[in-house]
Amino acid sequence: MTARIYDTDVLVVGWGLAGLVATREALLANKRVLVVDQEPRTNLGGQAWWSFGGLFLVDSPEQRRFGVKDSLELARQDWFGNAAFDRPEDAWPRRWAEEYLQFAAGEKRSWLRGLGLGFFPVVGWAERGGYGAIGPGNSVPRFHIAWGTGPGVLAPFLRAADDAESDGRLVVLPRHRVTELAVHDGVVVGAVGDVLAPSLAERGAATDRDAVDRFEVRATATIVASGGIGGNHDLVRAMWPERLGTAPGTMLSGVPAYVDGSMLPVAEAAGGTVINADRMWHYVEGIQNWSSIWPDHGIRILPGPSSLWLDATGRRLPVPLFPGFDTLGTLAHLRSTGHDHSWFVLSSRIVEKEFTLSGSEQNPDLTGKDVPLLVRSRLGKGASGPVQAFLDNGADFVVRDNLDDLLAGMRALPGGDLLDTARVRSEVEARDREIENDFTKDAQIAMLRSARSFRGDRLVRTAAPHRILDPAAGPLIAVKLHVLTRKSLGGLQTDLQGRVLGLGGEPVPGLFAAGEASGFGGGGMHGYRALEGTFLGGCLFSGRVAGRAAAAV
Repeated sequence: MTARIYDTDVLVVGWGLAGLVATREALLANKRVLVVDQEPRTNLGGQAWWSFGGLFLVDSPEQRRFGVKDSLELARQDWFGNAAFDRPEDAWPRRWAEEYLQFAAGEKRSWLRGLGLGFFPVVGWAERGGYGAIGPGNSVPRFHIAWGTGPGVLAPFLRAADDAESDGRLVVLPRHRVTELAVHDGVVVGAVGDVLAPSLAERGAATDRDAVDRFEVRATATIVASGGIGGNHDLVRAMWPERLGTAPGTMLSGVPAYVDGSMLPVAEAAGGTVINADRMWHYVEGIQNWSSIWPDHGIRILPGPSSLWLDATGRRLPVPLFPGFDTLGTLAHLRSTGHDHSWFVLSSRIVEKEFTLSGSEQNPDLTGKDVPLLVRSRLGKGASGPVQAFLDNGADFVVRDNLDDLLAGMRALPGGDLLDTARVRSEVEARDREIENDFTKDAQIAMLRSARSFRGDRLVRTAAPHRILDPAAGPLIAVKLHVLTRKSLGGLQTDLQGRVLGLGGEPVPGLFAAGEASGFGGGGMHGYRALEGTFLGGCLFSGRVAGRAAAAV
């Protein structure tokens, strides 16, 4: 079989956000660029298209308008308290973290605004922590939602790609899967791989890997921007660290199946080094999608702070493992229980104020930039349309008028037989007694009252404290929650130019990496934990760095 041969200045492997940003930067430097991806063209934009569009910014105008006092120093305190870097190989990730913080506190917002991107005016408070000042978590709200969500973030880079394709400076090759990086005299000079059979699959749907031809790309510089491993559950389990307990027997996928980690061993074979592969970011508020697109498709609930969180037996989670406070701390605790699921118990009043679903397709108001729909969805009575669809159709939701019926409905779901219903009743009633006073020993109630001192939370995110069993706040709701795979925090080790490093710490000539494939920079700029809004931002920053450096080769 004779391979199809292409020649270019810069080869980009992967057309997600990092790859598209790198492509734009190389095009701005007047380089010819060729982009390959194993998926059909319907998936152009990769995982970012599905994202909620959250971006981590520091001391932004949006924060200041809501009275938030942020600073680079406070953000650095939070980031490094969260990351807990403790390995010799963390030297480059530390430097990437510092560079990214400077970007997030400086040029990031103006650069994006210059590209036409706007922001929802209310800043979200994700990963609230609940520990000491130098422990994990965001001290202040920093989660800026892009107007248009993930597709809005992608839009300027997709436009740049379309324009460059039209004038012949860019070639995009769907269904081209790289199987090997070409190396000559120690220099990466391109890639070879399989041309896969055409596919008419819709965006996100799984596709086959049937090869019909071979291809070869000769390039001066090659950028690996192929994403992480979250769609490959076998690989997630193989990399699962002991500190997070035993890997779940069953998980949901927060990313499509093509997020398979297949380029990491390819880059290693060419001399690159993968570090921190045991660092990963998975959610514990996953629900089965009632209208699935990819295998084991799960959606994450972005919870406000009021829901009562119980383990599979009905025992309340310990302080400070409240909804939205410490993702990996909660994951580690729940893995210690020996069960793959947990529960939220809450009122309809909490659902209508606090439940947001992650994903562009679950937020049509923000994604479609529809202000009237946004006002109805975020400020009106009742749950938003997408949330109501899960209440009506979701396999993990139980909606009942009284606690007896709710407990019976919970026990009827798979795994519900583990519930100690007397314990659940005791937890709910005890929590409700603590609502009677404005002061309380219940740390969660104290924290949600504190949250409402932030005007953004009071406006759209945190329900007024009330008894869950108050009939006026009903009906009652229980949600069965699953582990949901999402992000790799480790990856190909890179220097501050995005150059992939070998085992000896020297750059592999001609080879660069960006996005999740590089741990969002350096091989893991987040360390052990992420502050949220930093995944898209990491793709933007590392893609920009790698694209500029590759164009300079």
